Amino acid sequence: MRWERVSERIQDFIRKRVELANAEGVVVGVSGGVDSATVAFLCVKALGSEGVFATIMPEKGVTPEEDVEHAEKVCRMLGVDYRVIEINPFVEPFRKSFGEDCLIAFANTKPRIRMAINYYFANSMNRLVAGTGNKSELKMGYFTKYGDGGVDFLPIGDLYKTEVFGLARFLGVPEEIIKKKPSARLWKGQTDEGEMGISYHDLDRILRGIEMGLSPEDISIKEGLDISDIEKVIRAVEASRHKRELAPIAPVRALLEF
Repeated sequence: MRWERVSERIQDFIRKRVELANAEGVVVGVSGGVDSATVAFLCVKALGSEGVFATIMPEKGVTPEEDVEHAEKVCRMLGVDYRVIEINPFVEPFRKSFGEDCLIAFANTKPRIRMAINYYFANSMNRLVAGTGNKSELKMGYFTKYGDGGVDFLPIGDLYKTEVFGLARFLGVPEEIIKKKPSARLWKGQTDEGEMGISYHDLDRILRGIEMGLSPEDISIKEGLDISDIEKVIRAVEASRHKRELAPIAPVRALLEF
C-alpha cells in the first residue's frame, strides 16, 4: 500500500535524524491542524510515545478553543507528554512596543515566539524540533522565516498538502481535524487558502506541473487552470527562494589569502 510505504520511509528518516544528533527524542508543536497531527503520529510511530514531547501554544482571543481541544485529543491518543502554553504574555510586549500597524510583521512574531519555546524544551531535554511544514507551504514560502520554518528536520516536507490528507487518514488522525479548514491562526478569521488566494487543490496541481518542468501554458492546458493563477504561483515560488536557502555569505576568502 502506498501510504504504508510512505509512512515507513518517514519513520526511518525520523529515527535516523534523531540518532545522528545523538538526541533523546523530538519536540513537536501540535496546533490542532492536520499537518502537526500527522507529524506527531509519525514521530510516535518512529520513536514511541516516550520519545515525543508536544507543545500546544494557543493565543487567547485568536486561537479557537476547538484547536486546543483537537491538539489535546491528539496528544492523549498518542500518549505523549505535553504542555499547554498561552503565548499572550510573550506577544503583548511586542504589541505594546511596536503596535500592529504592519499586520504581517506583527503576526510573524507569533510563530517566532512559538519556535523559541519549542527550542527551549528541545535544548533542555536534548531533543530535536520536528517541523510540521508540507511541500505546498515550503514551495510557496508560506511560513515564517526563523519561525515555523526554523526547525531541525521536516518529516512531511516532501508531501503536498493534498497528500498530507491521505497520509493522515491512513495513520488514523481524527477526521474532524482532517476536514478542518487549514489556518495558521495568525489573526482572527485567517485561513491559509484565503491568504494565498488559491485553494490547495489547485495549488498542488500547479506545483506538480512546475516540478515536472512544464511551462505555464502547458500546466494551464493540462489542468484546466487560469494562467494568471499559475503565473502568480510561479512568482511566489521565486520570491520566497531566500526562505528555503541558508543565508548567503559574501565571498572574500580569496582576497585575504593572496
